[in-house]
Amino acid sequence: MPVSSELIERIYNKYADMLFRIAYSQLGSKEDAEDAVQDVFSSYITSQVEFQTEEHEKAWFIRSLINRCHDQQRKAVFRAHDSIDDHGDLAAEDETEKTLAMQSLLNKLSVLPEKVRKVIILHYLEGFSVEETAKLLRMTPGAVKMSLSRGRATLRKIGENDNV
Repeated sequence: MPVSSELIERIYNKYADMLFRIAYSQLGSKEDAEDAVQDVFSSYITSQVEFQTEEHEKAWFIRSLINRCHDQQRKAVFRAHDSIDDHGDLAAEDETEKTLAMQSLLNKLSVLPEKVRKVIILHYLEGFSVEETAKLLRMTPGAVKMSLSRGRATLRKIGENDNV
């Protein structure tokens, strides 16, 4: 049974922004992030997957996106990119303070190891609990807590260096 356009629009409006932020943090490129999100929605439309709960639905989209980002990185289709600092076009689209703050935060997060960055984004930016983050990333809750601790420590050091 094909997915209705109303359902696709509802799900897109519900998850697209969150998925873009996650993909952008992983791929470092607006275009690559948009491609990854589009691929996940295309996969949803063609797979005809049915979800038991809203939590299952959200987890499927995030897990699919993370897998898609890994695929892009592994295949070397992924172009070499400039530093995230060189992408002023993100702020140019919407010069609100929120956009500038998000760009600054993503810039700081880009120095973290990928595994730690994912944990920080899912827990602090997307609001997942430690247990939910552990399930999504297929980690133990203890490993998530350790990654959060290491990420906070690294970000603290970056903040101290910015104030010097």
